[in-house]
Amino acid sequence: MPIEFTVDDHVARLAERVREFVRDVVIPEEQACDGVLHDGPEPLRRRLQQAARDAGVFAPQLSLDLRGQAVVFEAAGYSLLGPLALNIAAPDEGNMHLLAKVAGEDQRTRYLAPLAAGEVRSCFAMTEPAPGAGSDPRALSTTATRIAGGWRIDGRKWFISGADGAAFAICMARTGGDPGDAGGATMFLVDAGNPGMKIVRNIATLDEGLFGGHSEVLFDGCEVGDDAVLGEVDRGFDYAQVRLGPARLTHCMRWLGVARRAQDVALDRAASRSAFGRPLEELGMVQQLIADSEIDLEAARALLWRACWELDRGRPGAQHTSMAKTFVAEAVHRVVDRAVQICGALGISADAPLSRLYREVRPFRIYDGPSETHRWAIARRASKARAALR
Repeated sequence: MPIEFTVDDHVARLAERVREFVRDVVIPEEQACDGVLHDGPEPLRRRLQQAARDAGVFAPQLSLDLRGQAVVFEAAGYSLLGPLALNIAAPDEGNMHLLAKVAGEDQRTRYLAPLAAGEVRSCFAMTEPAPGAGSDPRALSTTATRIAGGWRIDGRKWFISGADGAAFAICMARTGGDPGDAGGATMFLVDAGNPGMKIVRNIATLDEGLFGGHSEVLFDGCEVGDDAVLGEVDRGFDYAQVRLGPARLTHCMRWLGVARRAQDVALDRAASRSAFGRPLEELGMVQQLIADSEIDLEAARALLWRACWELDRGRPGAQHTSMAKTFVAEAVHRVVDRAVQICGALGISADAPLSRLYREVRPFRIYDGPSETHRWAIARRASKARAALR
């Protein structure tokens, strides 16, 4: 069955409404706060999400497959606040997907329903300081120990995006085996008011555009009931793949919107700025930068859509997901970097959004698995596939 690159009419119409909403409502809000959202005020989030409801673009993922999401999420990603407004931002979007797939009925009512409605935010607590879980989740060292009526969680997490102000965390803890073992992890739902879960600090980072920032979180004698177990005990690593595969792709979708915006800024500048008696867009070196960015955008979108197509059809998508995440993360960085170069001094000033976008996209080559880890996995799968044919 061939991959279809034609966008369905209803998806195209929705994407156009999102583009108009982002242009008219969201970008002015982004400019007002300079894209700095780590300490973003809750009234801003609620105001944007109500505006998205009024525009009929709130939570569009509920009616779309992954390829449809790719079109709409890219339109939303044109502004750093676009995904937040539509309630498709990380980590909430990935947590909604996980809860919909794994949570029991009571957990869906208690956690998924208010999250999907935008009434609360959430976080996903897996990453730990070295030597704990990072690029290698099997290094998980946070433990969950059986107690009467439930579990006690102990461990330290860091770089937990959106933790500050989150209503609950999905915490990964080891219920069996030792750090380095492939199994033995369990997911727990932990309410923010639990006295055993504390935010130690908010980490200052290169990027500043994620609502709630990135926090270090301590679980110290954190007691939860049996009803806090998400899914089954010792299946946490399996569930992580349920979340992380699609989440990597939705990250790519949103960041492509950022890259498209950077390219548009560069194109407008190249048309309006002259040097050596000619507009920049007529100078060969600038034309090369523009062309290379157009190629990167199209290639990144094609790889992303292929990975979405595989997952939409229920096929194993790990290889295509890794390739899409690696290429898109690096292509987005190249596009924004070229846009800065084309715009020169304007590009690195606060008078244009490019320096802000540049800070946001650089960490994407690390988030959700660094490029080096994905390349290692891609090569390993390729070697295994070839060996099976020998």
